Amino acid sequence: MAIHYEKSGHIVTITIDRPEARNALDLEHFGQLADCWIRYRDDDEAYVAILTGVGDVYCVGADLKKFIPMVTDNVERLASGGATEQVEGSRYTMAHSLIAVLRDGATLPDGTEFSLYKPVIAAINGVCAAGGLEMLWNTDLRVMAEEAWLQLAEPRRGLFPGGGSTVHSVRQLSWCHAMELLLLADRVPAWRAWEMGLVNAVVPRSEVLAKAREWAETICLNGPLAIRTVKESAKRSTFLDLKSALAVEMELSARVFMSEDAREGVAAFREKRPPRWTGR
Repeated sequence: MAIHYEKSGHIVTITIDRPEARNALDLEHFGQLADCWIRYRDDDEAYVAILTGVGDVYCVGADLKKFIPMVTDNVERLASGGATEQVEGSRYTMAHSLIAVLRDGATLPDGTEFSLYKPVIAAINGVCAAGGLEMLWNTDLRVMAEEAWLQLAEPRRGLFPGGGSTVHSVRQLSWCHAMELLLLADRVPAWRAWEMGLVNAVVPRSEVLAKAREWAETICLNGPLAIRTVKESAKRSTFLDLKSALAVEMELSARVFMSEDAREGVAAFREKRPPRWTGR
């Protein structure tokens, strides 16, 4: 397996380990990564995940030698809704590649839709380009090595950054910063990524994972049900009108206030002890 899934306590670390391909992903490895996200989503004892790569590369996206030709050869079928179709020679589908970049709403082969409301931290240890950058849009906290750089390089090769970049960039960044990424298709150093608001922190490469784990441990101090529901509310309400968004927030708020964790949190505060979360 080139995609490693490790769990320590309530923290999951997912590591892309294909140094021979600069941590690029073909369909098989997109599928392995998607399996990790499904495993994380379905594990009630997993509270937060960290995504990183090996060496001095985070991820350079899709494998140009294997994955991109498969997409271009099947683009009409995929555009017409064939994203759940099996690709010859692999047990994985195009839906798995969509999940691998954490795209909510991707339809799995069994007909269910994928969504992930648990927090994800990106530990950007090195070069983060093309689909590697596109995975960032659906992460929640991002720490970047000061030696690293980002790039949406697809236009340089006559390709389209179709992993959500033209949609998410203009929602998460200012218009001119989004266009800087999309139109220049140039390298963005870590300090510039921080200035643009694309990452939360820039640290030496040796400290990237430590910073990500520090954040993960802090998240684990909070009620896991509350954290998941806060993220769900933020994601579901983002593109709603104000009245509808507040209605969603009220509905989800009620779910948390009626939970065992809410009662435990108040009791722990009164008794001056650490809370014992159950996630219920």
